[in-house]
Amino acid sequence: MCGCVAIYGNDSVAPDIYDAMIAMQHRGQDAAGITTYDGKIRIKKGLGLVRDIFDERNMPRLKGDIGIGHVRYPTVGGTGIEDTQPFVAYSPYGIVMAHNGNLVNYHELKKEMIEKDKRLMNSCCDVEVILGVFAVALGKQKLDDKITMEQLHNAVLEVYKRCIGSYSVVGFIAGQGMFAFRDPHGVRPLLFGSRNGAMRKEYIFTSETASMDLLNFELERDVKPGEVIFINEKREVHSKVLTDRKHIPCIFEYVYFARPDSLLDNISVYKSRIRLGKIMAKQIKNAKLDIDVVVPVPDSSRTAALEIAQELELRYREGLVKNRYIGRTFIMPGQKARRKSIRYKLNAMKKELIGKNVLLVDDSIVRGNTSRKIIQMVREAGAKKVYFCSFSPPVTNPCLYGIDVPTRRELIAHDLTIDEICKSIGADKLFYQTHDDMINAVRHKLFPDQAFCSACFTGKYPIGNVNEEILRKADEVRCCEKKDYLDGDDEDQLNLL
Repeated sequence: MCGCVAIYGNDSVAPDIYDAMIAMQHRGQDAAGITTYDGKIRIKKGLGLVRDIFDERNMPRLKGDIGIGHVRYPTVGGTGIEDTQPFVAYSPYGIVMAHNGNLVNYHELKKEMIEKDKRLMNSCCDVEVILGVFAVALGKQKLDDKITMEQLHNAVLEVYKRCIGSYSVVGFIAGQGMFAFRDPHGVRPLLFGSRNGAMRKEYIFTSETASMDLLNFELERDVKPGEVIFINEKREVHSKVLTDRKHIPCIFEYVYFARPDSLLDNISVYKSRIRLGKIMAKQIKNAKLDIDVVVPVPDSSRTAALEIAQELELRYREGLVKNRYIGRTFIMPGQKARRKSIRYKLNAMKKELIGKNVLLVDDSIVRGNTSRKIIQMVREAGAKKVYFCSFSPPVTNPCLYGIDVPTRRELIAHDLTIDEICKSIGADKLFYQTHDDMINAVRHKLFPDQAFCSACFTGKYPIGNVNEEILRKADEVRCCEKKDYLDGDDEDQLNLL
């Protein structure tokens, strides 16, 4: 999962892009980059957090009233600087691009780009392939000083034809304008906003509305599935939906990944988590357990945990304190670093837990290592009983569309039953949300017919004709990438994170 932002402003946009990336830091902590244009394409990329990459020395040179930014963690490719976005194609015109998502056919398409299109692929990042397809398709047309909408549409249609998977793309074409498009199924989020500037209207594309709120942009709407939007140098907005396929946004955005204050596809992330907790409370109530206190696993589970406590008329307590200077362990590359980091990340408050029957609430259980260590931590703090609630269903399959749920053998629910998982993580009782309840909670009565991609919970992949061979290859590739990353001392890996 990544976060991307594009801004077309009246003066230097780099400071606003920086702030937008800070607001989306939760979407990726491995690397970040900003690229702007003022007659020259100006680039700054780095590994690590946004605040550590950009400073008073390099920000002033990122000049220009148009630019894009990106925060990244890898679901395809490595963790090197060569995989950091945005990417640049210097012909035709000069195209800069960043994305959020994954291509199912990335490796086949990369090989095809090298052999058939004779393009150098210098990274292991799939947006380089998307950019290559786009640039080749654009360059094959008869281009004049100004690009036409038909030419842009033809290039995006070629991306839709050849690039299979999920992708929300932002970018600009030097001297032409800013563009954005979303894959035909709209799996990954992308929003369009504007604000009134001193001279003329300014525009933004971003992965979450939280970054718009920070910058006082007003939400215009979501970019539609299969839609391309282009804003030319005169700030004229042109848009067209090029495909007509079923809209299937990622359900995991609402369960875990997006900020609670964001609105994605007109659905409130916060209200979705309230409803997830409300429905979950019914299942817990039917178990008739003696529960003294409800404790969230910070941060994304707080909303649902509070609703569960209220529905069950139980005390809600912050029994686990998070060190806010440690990143999300879920998006740390590598199992060993993840296991070691939990003690740096969380600390139990003994006075809130000692002698009590505790219901821990979390958004999901993926590998099981974090849940196991948290339960152990709560027991060591003096809890009598520890019950565990996941307000999403068992994660049984890898995500091929942009969430770091990499291999089946790493997923605790892939081969184990709920009772076996309960025993493995050391809980006295384990609750999971049902798939139907999760879907109904997110779409609610406002969007009764809205479908979602929930392949990581069901194994039903809606894009790319995913079969056992594709899953096996995905497992092999990602295992190799993890091995390459974890070669070396564990302490060194933690320093990288």
